[in-house]
Formats: sequence, structure tokens, C-alpha cells
Amino acid sequence: MNRFLAFVKKEFYHILRDRRTLLILFGMPLAMVLLFGFALTNEIKNAKIALLDLDHGTHSRQITDRLLSSGYFQLTQNLNAYRDIDGTFRRGKVKLVVVFPPGFSKDFARNDPARSGVPAQVQLLADASEQNTAISLTNYATNIIQGYKAEQNPPDAKPPMQIDVQSRMVFNPELRGAFVFVPGVMAMVLLLVSALMTSVTIAREKETGTMEVLMVSPLSQLQILFGKVLPYLLLSFINGCIIIALGVFLLGIPLNGSLILLLAETLLFTFLALSLGLLISTIADTQLVAMFASLLVLLMPTIFLSGFIFPIESMPRFLQYVSNIIPATYFIEIVKGIMIKGIGLELLWKPTLVLLGMSAFLMAVSLRNLKPRLNQ
Repeated sequence: MNRFLAFVKKEFYHILRDRRTLLILFGMPLAMVLLFGFALTNEIKNAKIALLDLDHGTHSRQITDRLLSSGYFQLTQNLNAYRDIDGTFRRGKVKLVVVFPPGFSKDFARNDPARSGVPAQVQLLADASEQNTAISLTNYATNIIQGYKAEQNPPDAKPPMQIDVQSRMVFNPELRGAFVFVPGVMAMVLLLVSALMTSVTIAREKETGTMEVLMVSPLSQLQILFGKVLPYLLLSFINGCIIIALGVFLLGIPLNGSLILLLAETLLFTFLALSLGLLISTIADTQLVAMFASLLVLLMPTIFLSGFIFPIESMPRFLQYVSNIIPATYFIEIVKGIMIKGIGLELLWKPTLVLLGMSAFLMAVSLRNLKPRLNQ
């Protein structure tokens, strides 16, 4: 019995001295509980909306105040005409546009039996390229408007004053889930396959000792690195093309923008993922460590913090800042913009520039870290 207890004690010492094991045992459960318990929720707060108030009456102003004081909405733009709505959505500035037509306040206040069949109308236009967000926002706004109507109606009103809330989904009128998941899956697959395979293959060379054999070959270090990376760049790019083809021809996702631009952005994102893989390979000495680091550093943030599943607007401010350094956040925005909204580089230059900057930075850091390791 004493031998067994001594053996158990030894195992405890080994575990407590291994930081990676402790991270798996305590770090990951803690991170998952905090993310799901406090950070990740489908409830949307401070969603950016635009207002087209052609009425400028008492009731339209009061309903607007109710919407903005609810905590769900944040007014970012006042529109002047219907023609401004499409451009606002395509620029991605707002998630919802609330439209009060001319005479809304008069129609609502006029409690005339002869006009009881013509209620005041409010139109809600939602960007349905993010399906769940669009549904939630229209439901929030409809409930607030109907609540205002109920408060304004006197108990003995005959007939009661009515508001007809009309909702329309822009870009995805059928609310098809593929419009949301295909861009996210595309980002996740490209990031994982490219980064994971690149980090593992270089870690394998170092683990088996064959990297030293390569270093005495006539090839330079830069040629060796790019020679290892180039096949994965081409294969991952083919993966991206397959996903695009499946989305368009099998799932019915429209390709409203430029195919050439979409392929160029896909190649850029693939190169960025390979740069991440190189960076991981400079840290990891074994394939197991490289695989674990890739899954932990890339998979969880891509799924949870890129806007793929959970809306970024609903996250705490700190995690919104974290989402700004996740490459998939920008790539998902680009894919949705090109395929669903049909916009071009004139509106996507900012996320494209961010991906370019990330790629250059990661590649420079990776090469700088890797050369001393190869020379050891």
C-alpha cells in the first residue's frame, strides 16, 4: 500500500510540474465556462441601426426614443431618402433600418372607425446576411413598437389605434442558414488546414532530425521554408475553391460580386494562415505541441470570437477588441460582402489591408524566429 501511495504521489508531482497538463486540466474548462457564461450569448446589444424618419412627428420621435433607450439599438445614421438604404447596408454600417413613412403620427393618432382598416405603418429592413441577428433585431423592434402602441391606447378606445409593423430581410429574404455558415466554415477550414498542416510538417522535420539534413543541402533557408509552404498554399487554395463551388452550385448561395476578387482574397487569407502555422512552428518542438497550439489558438477564437456563430455586438467590450485581431473576422466580412452583398474592393479595402498587414507581420516574425532555431 505504501508503494502504491508513493507511486500516486510521484504522479501528482509530475502533473503539477507539467504546465501544459495543468493548462488542459484547469485553463480550458475555466476559459469555456467564462466564454459561454458571460461573453457568448445570442442576445444582441447596441446593434447599429439607421433611421429614415419621413414623418418627424411626435409618435415617430417617441418610438425612436424607446428603441434607443432599450439597450438593443444604437443609432449611427439618419437617412434622408429611400435610395440611401441600399448603400448603407452594402457598406456594412448598420444591421437594421427603421422607416417611418410620411403621415405616420397622424395615421396613428387618428382614431377614426372609418379608417380602422388603415393602420399606421412602420417598416423594418434588416441585413439578413447574418440570419440570426436579423431575426432577433426585428423581433426586438417589433415588440418595442407594439408595447408603445399598447400604452398609447386608452382602455375604452373603439377601435384601438393600430401600428402595422412590416419586416423585410435584405440580401437573404428566405433566411437560409447557408448564407451565414458557408463563409464561417470557409474561414475555419482554410485557417485550420493551412496553419495546422504547416506547423506540424515543420515540427515533424525538427522532431525527426531531418531538418539538419535539409540545412546542408544547396538550398537556402528561405527556399527551404517556402518550398515546405508552397504545396500547402496551393492545396488549401483548392480547398477554398471547392467550398465556394459547393456553396454556389449546391447550396444556392449567390455570387453577386467579382469571382476574381473572391479568389484573390481567398489566396491572401490562405497565405496568412500559413504564416500563422510558421509562427507556431517556431514555438513548438514536437508535432503534438504544434497540433495542440494550433487547435487552441486558432479553432476556439475562430468559432467563438469572429462573428461566425455569436454576434460581436453582444460580446463584452474586451472581447470585441480581441475579435479585431482574429483574421477570420475580416475574411468572413469579405466573403459575405463579395458573395451576398455584391460589393467590391472600394468598400472592402480596409479588411483587405488588415489581412495584408497581418500576413506581412506574421511572416516577418516567423522567419526571424525560425532562422535561429534552424541554425541551432
